[in-house]
Amino acid sequence: MVQSINSTVDLTMKATSHQGLETYGQIMVGNHGFEFYDDRNVQNYIQIPWTEVEYVIVSLLFGGKWIPRFALQTKKNGLFTFSARDPKKILRAIRNYIAPEKIVRSLSFGQVLKRTLKNIFSH
Repeated sequence: MVQSINSTVDLTMKATSHQGLETYGQIMVGNHGFEFYDDRNVQNYIQIPWTEVEYVIVSLLFGGKWIPRFALQTKKNGLFTFSARDPKKILRAIRNYIAPEKIVRSLSFGQVLKRTLKNIFSH
């Protein structure tokens, strides 16, 4: 059995991890970190302490009315992407432990396209 890094849990919710193949499980937001546990395989889990989180990147659509997914950028291990039933509740719980200036909006499709074209033609 996996040992949780949290001593108290603020929020638990069904979610999907988008690491390779989609994995369905539970997200836990607690006092020491962010955790994801797979429903089918107990040994498949993600534990991210709050001290390791560099940014929380939120994907917004329809003028901020819908949040399809969010990601946690860590200092050492890269980007972990998740989607949840109610991502606003999760982001509010995360905001208690992460500074609001570290919760950022992801680039829109137009911004990514513009940046790509600029990089292609600058070379």
